Amino acid sequence: MNLFEFLILTGTLSFLLFAIAIVCFIRISGKHIEHEMKKKGIALPCWDGVMGIRFGMYAIAIVRNSISPMSMVDDASILRFARKKDRYLAMFYVISGAIFLTIISISYFLYGP
Repeated sequence: MNLFEFLILTGTLSFLLFAIAIVCFIRISGKHIEHEMKKKGIALPCWDGVMGIRFGMYAIAIVRNSISPMSMVDDASILRFARKKDRYLAMFYVISGAIFLTIISISYFLYGP
């Protein structure tokens, strides 16, 4: 197996893992956090209608485990409502995304146009 085939294989596997992480984090953690925020009367981000970018920001806030002074989402509420399994899912989401982007970037710079 040469380097090109290895990058194709690892890129495909990391893409599948990242897709699983996205679905799991949004369906389990994201929906729980937003449900708890609605229950407490906290407004959800209105700037993110259907794109789902806020879930990536939720994951970063949970992994960082600190309140950012300038954030587009309510970090304090996210950290208050995050459970232990949400922290694991956020870590899985962020790490799998970083691995996927790293492999794709390496592939692009080695074999791109």
